[in-house]
Amino acid sequence: MASKYSIGVDLGGTSIKFGIVSYDGKIYKKMVLPTFAEKGPAAVVKQIKKGVNALLKNDPKKVLGIGIGAPGSVKLKKGTVEYPPNFPNWGRVHLGRSLEKSLGQKVYVENDANAAAIGELIFGIGKKIGSFIMITLGTGVGGGIIFERRLFRGETGAAGEVGHVTIDINGKRCNCGSYGCVESYLGNSYMIRDAEQLLSEHKDSVIHHILNNDMELLTPKVIFDAANAGDEFSINFIKNLGSKLGYGLVSVINILDISTVILGGGVSGFGEFLFIPLEAAIKERVLKPLKTRLKVKHSKLKNEAGIKGAAALVFYRK
Repeated sequence: MASKYSIGVDLGGTSIKFGIVSYDGKIYKKMVLPTFAEKGPAAVVKQIKKGVNALLKNDPKKVLGIGIGAPGSVKLKKGTVEYPPNFPNWGRVHLGRSLEKSLGQKVYVENDANAAAIGELIFGIGKKIGSFIMITLGTGVGGGIIFERRLFRGETGAAGEVGHVTIDINGKRCNCGSYGCVESYLGNSYMIRDAEQLLSEHKDSVIHHILNNDMELLTPKVIFDAANAGDEFSINFIKNLGSKLGYGLVSVINILDISTVILGGGVSGFGEFLFIPLEAAIKERVLKPLKTRLKVKHSKLKNEAGIKGAAALVFYRK
């Protein structure tokens, strides 16, 4: 099957990433389109069709199917995506079924973090790890659980929603409707909101100089670049995010008895500024039998985890 390919679609809140991926995990061609999530399901589906059709023009005979990693709870049989938290005006959308009819290809839909976990299992460092918790850090905070080389989906397909573990019962409201969720601190828009508020009290931060005081240009990358330049505010801000994620993960690790965590997604690029306090927070509170076995690893697939994971859905049929 080395000559066979699938199309991976990583459906994010702001952009959709597409790629033709080979059976051995190499990306043959890729592209990115805006999601237009704020315009509703029809606009998003139109963008998916546009991207897939553009890739299918290369050599449709080689493509075995299309895999889509989507936020929210997913019903596998019809490829139904339910209530993705960062997609306004979405209820239940039969994404897989509608795309199969219009594209003439078999379509497999899975929660995006679950897809990333499968991608890491098939193509990444998960190859040598039987059980792990996959965390994706981007527009939201997703989680996927691999136990004994199988994906654990739960009763409704929503297992692993680490982003919606409450770490502050009096915290700010999250898009999911709850309060004080991990995602309400580490999701991109929440992160920028909090950083912008704090920067008004830290006029000495190099971020003001980088942005020429235009806070509308603030992004996670700007915060990371400032931290790399030695900016004390940025370093402490990222460290605080790492601690918050760690405290959320403690409960998940204790419940599941899985001691390996793999981090992927754009925000995982914060590197040691994030990873060191994250691991310290987990070790501070995790149960003693798990403390010595704890491993926090960076995704081998990095920013390609979403595309490769979605593509792997076509090849991974357990």
